[in-house]
Amino acid sequence: MTVDPRFTFTLILVYVAITLVLGYLGYRRTIHAEDYLLAGRDSHPVIIALSYGAAFISTSAIVGFGGVAANLGMGLIWLTVFNIGVGILLAFVIFGKKTREKGAETGAVTFPDLMGKIFHAPKLQFISGIIILLGMPLYTAAVLIGGARFLETTLNISYTTALIGFAVIVALYVIYGGLIAVMYTDAFQGAIMLIGMTLLLVLTYIAVGGVTAGHAALNAMSDLIPEALAGQGMTGWASMPELGSPIWFTLITTLVLGVGIGVLAQPQLVVRFMTAKENKTLNRAVLVGGPFILMMTGVAFTVGALTNVYFYQHMGKIAVDAAGGNVDSVIPLYINMAMPDLFVIIFMLTLLSAAMSTLSSLYHTMGTALVCDLWGRGQKCAMSLKANQVGCIVMMVISLVIALAMPAGIIARATAMFMGLCASAFLPAFAVGVYSKKPSRNGAVVSMITGAFIWFFYTVFIHTAEAKVLGISQLLTGSVTILGAPWTVIDPLIIALPISAIVMFIFQLSDRITGVRCRV
Repeated sequence: MTVDPRFTFTLILVYVAITLVLGYLGYRRTIHAEDYLLAGRDSHPVIIALSYGAAFISTSAIVGFGGVAANLGMGLIWLTVFNIGVGILLAFVIFGKKTREKGAETGAVTFPDLMGKIFHAPKLQFISGIIILLGMPLYTAAVLIGGARFLETTLNISYTTALIGFAVIVALYVIYGGLIAVMYTDAFQGAIMLIGMTLLLVLTYIAVGGVTAGHAALNAMSDLIPEALAGQGMTGWASMPELGSPIWFTLITTLVLGVGIGVLAQPQLVVRFMTAKENKTLNRAVLVGGPFILMMTGVAFTVGALTNVYFYQHMGKIAVDAAGGNVDSVIPLYINMAMPDLFVIIFMLTLLSAAMSTLSSLYHTMGTALVCDLWGRGQKCAMSLKANQVGCIVMMVISLVIALAMPAGIIARATAMFMGLCASAFLPAFAVGVYSKKPSRNGAVVSMITGAFIWFFYTVFIHTAEAKVLGISQLLTGSVTILGAPWTVIDPLIIALPISAIVMFIFQLSDRITGVRCRV
């Protein structure tokens, strides 16, 4: 890099300093435990929108899914459509307002607490907390890996050093400032992400010869598709895979639907709705959140696919081959090779912002789930600042250990897994809970347990991508999976979510007919 390393480190220090100052401001405004847990229920619409978007879009979207787009092509743009239509419009307008109203009505301060109070079923708070603590550390580890990999490449430091330093810096302002600090820093980081991704799109089109030339070149590369991908249904980086092929099922069921639908029941995002003072706040937030998500995911997926053009023109290789077969390394390698030196620094701040904004939300959610929803049930939700801070530290350490143990190329898949689990377990009960005047208590419990169990069973014994790595099916049955194609490439969400919804519907209908709301 021709940019003076001292300038790079100075810029990073300024960024970290601003982040910590915002964390300190959050700390100063955090007087009561409700401030720590829900930012005082009086957040500005722009803060909510940027915080929601920044928490939603992490390094898993930019690095992980950008790498997947480099491997599987621009069909991933359908995920952007779902992210805006479902993750913003449907989430804010349909679910957000009711969630805010129910949160204010019940006094709930976390997602599991909300579920328990809506259904008047303390078990639901416990079950929700358990699911969060089982699934969220995996997603958190994926986000940590994404940020650490880019720091490793850009600053030429060891991966372990980057990982640990990254985790600790985020933990500092989350532990002391709570959700107020998280949302302040999210908004700041979201603004940096917007600038960085806009520049990335412009510079990428310049690097590949322009919009028309770049896409034409990508379309002309169809004959370069590796045999392994072509055999699974891939037709090109500028086209959709063959309908019903293994890659089509992976692209649509795991990535597009898994993440696109899974966002509706993300505990760390749902709690953002509960920080709004009134419904008008959420309406205004949509106007900021929609364009933000479009720029974040749309740019990442477009640039990811177009990296094939750049690497082929400069190295004679497709993107994944240039990155040594690791899809998680495609975007970091592309940025360091194709972008101006100054932009490499800007993009590093963009990735830091993306990762830190999501990590802060995940740390906060896991910490409060551990302390408030498991340990503190029956104690006014463990309304102790110190206890919740300790919870954040414990979950940060657990996530860090998982990140150190995870294999390469795992970022996008770990993200889709967590979001699929949340949708399968939470979404049917959550939807009924916020809209029904008499939601079924037993239905919510059975639906949640059923959705989570089927998702885990399918993941361990049927879905090849996870079953092969885990090896549990191989150990117990002597076979990698207990079913054959096409079930092995259909995401667990596609099976678990409908069954969970049917169970919820049956109980809800039964209770309505009998007029009985059985206590759990």
